[in-house]
Amino acid sequence: MKNPEKMKVLQIVGAMNRAGTETMLMNLYRNIDSEKIQFDFISYNQEEAHYDQEIRELGGRIIRLKKTNSVFELYHVIKKYGPYDAVHAHTLFHCGLSMIAARLAGIKVRISHAHTTLDDSEGLLRKLYLKSMRFFIAQYSTDLLACSEAAGKYLFGEKRSAGSKYTYFPNAIDYYPYLEEPEMKVNEFLLQQSLGKSIIIGHIGRFIDAKNHLFLVEIMKRIIQKDKTVKLLFVGDGDLRDEIEAIVSAADLKENIRFAGLREDIPVMLHSMDVFVFPSIYEGLGLVLLEAQASGVPCIVSEAIQPEADLHIGLFTRLSLSDHPDVWADKIIEKAGQKEQNLSKIKDGFENNGYSVNQAVHKLKKIYQYNEVEEHGKYIDSFF
Repeated sequence: MKNPEKMKVLQIVGAMNRAGTETMLMNLYRNIDSEKIQFDFISYNQEEAHYDQEIRELGGRIIRLKKTNSVFELYHVIKKYGPYDAVHAHTLFHCGLSMIAARLAGIKVRISHAHTTLDDSEGLLRKLYLKSMRFFIAQYSTDLLACSEAAGKYLFGEKRSAGSKYTYFPNAIDYYPYLEEPEMKVNEFLLQQSLGKSIIIGHIGRFIDAKNHLFLVEIMKRIIQKDKTVKLLFVGDGDLRDEIEAIVSAADLKENIRFAGLREDIPVMLHSMDVFVFPSIYEGLGLVLLEAQASGVPCIVSEAIQPEADLHIGLFTRLSLSDHPDVWADKIIEKAGQKEQNLSKIKDGFENNGYSVNQAVHKLKKIYQYNEVEEHGKYIDSFF
């Protein structure tokens, strides 16, 4: 380790609310030995986020910034709160600005991390921005990490995602809390929610366009025609929740579609479900799918879900968003209740596919602890 004292790493995020990337970072921070390694977090959200207090309890700091496009503000933060051994950015193409600031500040380990496959590059200015940021990311990053092949290609480009800087980094989770039914019995939760003993379809995710809640509501309309007792449980919150709730109410589906909001007891939620449905329009990986498989719950997903999310333990079924909602409805009913009870099989799925949090921590520490890092910013080549 370069620094004989505590290693310090600056994580650059949007806000540390409960979502896939943020949950992965917390899984890592909880297990990376905070006595020896400190994570600080730059947040572009001025409000207290879900994980902020836990970060402080682990010894980290939350540094709030307002100007998302200011390289010099980032530079001054790095100099003020450092020295940092590494800067690790998770903010899609904004990573380019972070890498410039980190390079100017003399940071030796500069990491850009790809987490999504969104492609909305419409308009000339947007395309110029993406091209410029890809250039800066490639020129000033010492390491390129991605949660899936598609996410890496989207952020870094085809050539860079096959280069020596690139590393596939699975979105590891601490899967043990999900393996066995929680102390709070599933039936107790069902009774509290008045869901009865019917089939429970589950979805966990922010209420944003990408998660495609409206399509799931359309699927439920078909399912209810076949079985009026089936329930859909939405877990999560977000900007579109009120709109979706209004649509559910207008369609007279309130008895069949329930909104649980943000929850701390995700293992209880998952063990309350007979099948998990994830019809995303785009997705970097889908961390919650790992949690669902850890709970033994069969998953029905869209073609947007990356193949790396499949643990290959028989719980993954892929359908197309172009398929009629009736096709989804039939498959959901078919798979409901076909849970995997073999815990050893589930554990092997995580270990064999590199999703163990211990494996991820070991890998990340090696990246952070480079003694000598090749300076990559001395040449320019074509990678767009």
